[in-house]
Amino acid sequence: MADTVEVIIPYKPRELQLDFHNNRTRFSVIVCHRRFGKTVMLVNEGIKHAMLCDKERPRVAYIAPTYSQAKRIAWDYVKHFAGAIPGVSFNEAELRADFPNGGRLQLLGQDNPDSLRGSYFDLVLCDEYQMWSPRVFPEIIRPALADRKGHAVFTGTPSGTENPLYDAWEQAKEQNWFAKIHKASQTLYVEQDELDIAKAGMSDEQYAQEFECSWEAAILGSIYGKLITQAYDDKRIRPIQFEPTVPVDTAWDLGINDATAIWFVQRVGPEVRLVDYYESSGESLNHYVQVIKDRAAAGRYQIGTAILPHDVQARELGTGKSRLEVLQGLRLECTVAPNLAIADGIEAVKQMLKTVWIDEARCDYGIKCLMNYRREYNDKRRVFYDRPLHDWASHGCDALRYYAVSQQHVGSKWGEIEYPSLGII
Repeated sequence: MADTVEVIIPYKPRELQLDFHNNRTRFSVIVCHRRFGKTVMLVNEGIKHAMLCDKERPRVAYIAPTYSQAKRIAWDYVKHFAGAIPGVSFNEAELRADFPNGGRLQLLGQDNPDSLRGSYFDLVLCDEYQMWSPRVFPEIIRPALADRKGHAVFTGTPSGTENPLYDAWEQAKEQNWFAKIHKASQTLYVEQDELDIAKAGMSDEQYAQEFECSWEAAILGSIYGKLITQAYDDKRIRPIQFEPTVPVDTAWDLGINDATAIWFVQRVGPEVRLVDYYESSGESLNHYVQVIKDRAAAGRYQIGTAILPHDVQARELGTGKSRLEVLQGLRLECTVAPNLAIADGIEAVKQMLKTVWIDEARCDYGIKCLMNYRREYNDKRRVFYDRPLHDWASHGCDALRYYAVSQQHVGSKWGEIEYPSLGII
């Protein structure tokens, strides 16, 4: 009989952390204020599961919005707490801890979906889940949990309601998952004088979001958030019918190593309608053209012009052809958007969003992109840069920007127009 070795990990959970460790369900959601200690909590839950899971060769993944963020935030904690276990080994290159029972805890980033494919997981710890692409968990991670009935934990701090964390929170309430929301005013984990200092240096919205876990606070640095909120208030985001006699144009953001996004747009007189949205990655141009044809057949509308980014004319080294030539060869009518500054394009989109109509169901993912598109933040200087943050939300917003500048380029003007209700259900 093998000797039993007592191992003491230098981790003493707080009461609310212990509640999570003892009571979490297969799927759990923890919404918590800054400095709650969620990363330490997640790392130790991962270590415990990797060591005590009854499956052969357990696999646990801690996944942050980006790989660099996972390394910066969690890797030192993994080495500190897991280092107390005899026989554990660390792989610095792969941010991986291998345990003597065959278990493994690895740090990953959702910004590289291909790194998540082909694996199985017994537990996935989804940190800062409000910043994730809405596609990554359902399309890649959830299938990897299926055969071993793996678990998942979703954590983060609110950032409006158009993001995966809020969706998980709502789903948790419906399905009776372990779901907790922890505000700084309730946990008392951060001393009041420190909270007072933080509040003095933050806007009311920033403080409400970061320390009081407010879903209603505006997304910090949001570029289009207020305009989308106004569109909801005006009931311009709702079910919309296709107008079969009017062509549907498509506006593309073409990805090479990341996502390709396509907006489907009808313009009936002065009325602009965003009637559909599609996004995917790792697919051929033929795939996207076929998607357009299939949706046109299903919606019984005509295919219009494909509006493409200016770099579509660059020739590929392997084929000697540009992607523009490939798309034209697939019998797609194409036009190239003017190469304007990003700031000019953003302003064009803002003007368009003041009066645009959007189909709520078919454009759900695109709406999430518009709501989460925000300016990059400098943590040290505590200011927002003028430039937008490049993340999962960028692709849909870039595609719409190409449409907006192309319409201005041909003389269209975005303005305050009384639009008819034609086609609105």
